[in-house]
Amino acid sequence: MTIKPLIILPDPLLRQVSAPIERVDAELQKLADDMLETMYEAPGIGLAAIQVGVARRLLVIDVAKEGEGKRPQVFINPEIITSSDERSVYEEGCLSIPDYYAEVERPAFVTVKSLDREGKEQLTKADGLLATCLQHEIDHLNGILFIDHISRLKREMVIKKFTKAAKAKVL
Repeated sequence: MTIKPLIILPDPLLRQVSAPIERVDAELQKLADDMLETMYEAPGIGLAAIQVGVARRLLVIDVAKEGEGKRPQVFINPEIITSSDERSVYEEGCLSIPDYYAEVERPAFVTVKSLDREGKEQLTKADGLLATCLQHEIDHLNGILFIDHISRLKREMVIKKFTKAAKAKVL
């Protein structure tokens, strides 16, 4: 398995909409394994393929609590098919926006249709942290970042900070 470099804000790739996956094969399964390795190393609880520079509709998640064994989940072509009117608020962060956290309000419950790592259709009913994580990562596949769910002023400040930091690295 390979740890892949993470794409960091303000990289425009993060705003790209990811393409559907046509076939589940060994190459895709290796990408999923590499993404899990990258996510665990970071450390994080979710990672979309676009965050490692691959614009395909694939994400990995592991929301196991500390002390529990790893419970990796792979979602291929995930799609939210239902979401609740009830809302919940979580403090979110993102491996592509390091060291920045903000409270985000999202639907409390979602049902996600996707394929598993073998290409079998799966239906995932999620609440709590898993629901938030799924919505956050599916947003990535659509070119949406969690900072798009906060106030314009805060979002612009974050983008400005990361743009300045990126320019400083180039010089």
